[in-house]
Amino acid sequence: MNMTILISCIVLLVLLIAKWKWNPFLAFLLISILCGFLLGMSATALVASINKGVGDTFGSILVIIVLGAMLGRLIGDSGAANRIASTIRTLFGEKYITWAMAFTGFVVGIPLYYNVGFVLLVPIIFSVAHHYKLSKVYIGLPMLTALSVMHGFLPPHPAAMVLAIQFQADLVKTFVYGIIIAIPAIVIAGPLFATAFKNRQDNEASVIIVSSSAEEPMPSAFNSILCSLSPVLIIAFASLLSLVSKGNTALQYTADFLCQPSIAMLLSLIVCSVSLGLSTGKSIRSLMNSYAESVKDISMILLVIGSAGMLKQIVVDSSLSSEISNWMLNCAVPPLVLAWLITAGLRLSLGSATIAGLTAAGVIFPLVEKTGIPPELFVLTVGAGSLFGSHINDTAFWMFKEYFNLTLRETFLSWTVMESMVSVIGLIGVVVLQNLIMGG
Repeated sequence: MNMTILISCIVLLVLLIAKWKWNPFLAFLLISILCGFLLGMSATALVASINKGVGDTFGSILVIIVLGAMLGRLIGDSGAANRIASTIRTLFGEKYITWAMAFTGFVVGIPLYYNVGFVLLVPIIFSVAHHYKLSKVYIGLPMLTALSVMHGFLPPHPAAMVLAIQFQADLVKTFVYGIIIAIPAIVIAGPLFATAFKNRQDNEASVIIVSSSAEEPMPSAFNSILCSLSPVLIIAFASLLSLVSKGNTALQYTADFLCQPSIAMLLSLIVCSVSLGLSTGKSIRSLMNSYAESVKDISMILLVIGSAGMLKQIVVDSSLSSEISNWMLNCAVPPLVLAWLITAGLRLSLGSATIAGLTAAGVIFPLVEKTGIPPELFVLTVGAGSLFGSHINDTAFWMFKEYFNLTLRETFLSWTVMESMVSVIGLIGVVVLQNLIMGG
């Protein structure tokens, strides 16, 4: 009975968001309350669960996501992303231009959210395509593949970060495993798949020719790449420091302090504010105004993340948690594949990768603790499933179609196929990693 209630509530959630166009925050709030009442929770317990779900979720990731948005805005506004793109393009040359685009998306995709990276890099894609007289889909698909993979698989992006915190996964392991899985996914669904569109004829009227920004001052390539990778580098340094600090309390304390993602993000923002902002003549006021705008851009993402925490907490605090875990453990489908299927189904229904991943987390959370499978693999499985089958209910689908001036059929054959390839390759990678880590 309880499982029927949960499934019915999720179906209603999907209808509210996908069919009746409700705001996701309001939909999650209403469904969480409805689910709690139907499961027999008292009004007091229900409100307590909702408050705890929002509070625990925000308490663990709010600072990280806000600082990440500020850092991404700085990297975009300062010209660092453009510098990275132009440098990598020069290093790779025309022969390997699609690999250059993929590598650019990989590097820039670490600090930038997908939508921000898309808008920022599309002009570069069009100018490169025009310069080399190549199809803009052929040039753009590898870069956007990398952006999508980084957004779906890896912290500090919102869904991956929330999943890592909720599943109690190690962030360093999650990032390392994610990179291992991301590389083949990007290579196959990016430069290799893009060759199918090399000879495609663009509608010339749709090709945006971007004027050269050479006259605009940009940071150095070294500074740009260093700032983009700074949170990862700080956490990696802290992990190495922890390995060599045995017996040294001060070093261990420093390592533990720097390993915290919020601290790494804060230090990165401070350093980058100086190297990309103040040192180039920007005022403190302009930087602070830019950071305030970046938070406005992610306000709805934060609300959705918090509201998804409500549903997860209702599942945990009710008797439903053990029932779900028992059903999943007795299911003939392997746990990681089951988690991927649930997430992929929600992605097809809801459209948003972030919302699909967060909704799936509430359903599969009870399974994570009882299988013995490393929680990092569940984070990556859900991330992979959240990218599957992007279609007409996904804003990214329409952004790709309209910017690249494609028909619906062409968008399905390029964008939707690419996203599905990335998702399936990600699942295969996770299963392979599970066998390597757990010995089969």
